Amino acid sequence: MTKHGSLSRWRSALGFWLLTFFFSVGAAAEVTVHEDIPWAEPGGTTLTVDIYTPKGAATKPAEEGFPVVVIYHGGGWLINDESIMDSTARYLAENGGFVVANMNYRLLPDNDNTTYMNEIIEDVFGGLLWVKDHIAQYGGDPSRVAVTGDSAGGHLSAMILTAGRRLSSDGLSNDPPGFTPTYLPDGKTAEAVAVEDGLAVQAAVLSYGAFDLHAAAKGGFETRNNFFWQLAGVEARGLFGEGVNVEDDPELYRAVSPIYLVPEADAYDLPPMFVHVGSEDTTTPPEAVEAFVGTLREKGHDVVYKVYEGKNHAFLDSGCNEHLGNCFDEDAPDTLDDMIEFLNRHLR
Repeated sequence: MTKHGSLSRWRSALGFWLLTFFFSVGAAAEVTVHEDIPWAEPGGTTLTVDIYTPKGAATKPAEEGFPVVVIYHGGGWLINDESIMDSTARYLAENGGFVVANMNYRLLPDNDNTTYMNEIIEDVFGGLLWVKDHIAQYGGDPSRVAVTGDSAGGHLSAMILTAGRRLSSDGLSNDPPGFTPTYLPDGKTAEAVAVEDGLAVQAAVLSYGAFDLHAAAKGGFETRNNFFWQLAGVEARGLFGEGVNVEDDPELYRAVSPIYLVPEADAYDLPPMFVHVGSEDTTTPPEAVEAFVGTLREKGHDVVYKVYEGKNHAFLDSGCNEHLGNCFDEDAPDTLDDMIEFLNRHLR
């Protein structure tokens, strides 16, 4: 190596260390938001992403890009869009120095209440593949990507981890059931992406997620007793449409439930995970989240688990929720700081 090459590498390493230190001590960065970028149009529904970039991200070459965080919002797969996570996305970009992709996906009521749970998961898989293909244009490093989401978004992020290799051009009709991502890189099939482990990420933060849809369906999720159907203003129905139910088709419900899909670490090592929940959460209570964490640990995976005392559900959402007693400015920052510290350990 030449003297000039050694000096260049030293300067690069020093710059990277200074950048990491800058964000780790909480200095806020100026952020640009690129809104409503379309990335797919399944069934006539335009799916978009908002991308938050710290100052300087757009001018960085791909090999020097910022680490990337991909967010999936909550809302029981029935309500909300990416805007509910605007405050979280901005906080992570400003205070963590991440390029943040705040994703949309189809909801169950979309396309005249005919969207199915497997299609939502396929949108989520496709969205991550799109981000990996395009995030360098926004100053992100596609080789350093984490996924996160809260509630339903926590479930969807966990599906990336546990089912991201269960891809098939035949989708649910495959045996065992698989998924066909809504977006695929040019010239690649779902099977090729699976072989390449194209949905692999380097870290994940799962915020008060729902990890067992088989149990949820048995508990009445598909009935009018589930208030989210009323909030969405549509008739309650099955997650997979007419003629499919949890008693006759349990394998389909388990195929969309991360708790049943966790591999043995010896067979496939999942990325480091930070899983958390509020102590007062009755929507995804600590005992339900702990069951998933216990399964991860039994299978040999690296997971950090934390219960935040006094917090209810959805405390990472923007604004205030009077029903749940949450306000973002009061309840989210300490958790987001923990998330940033975790992500810095694994992405920087």
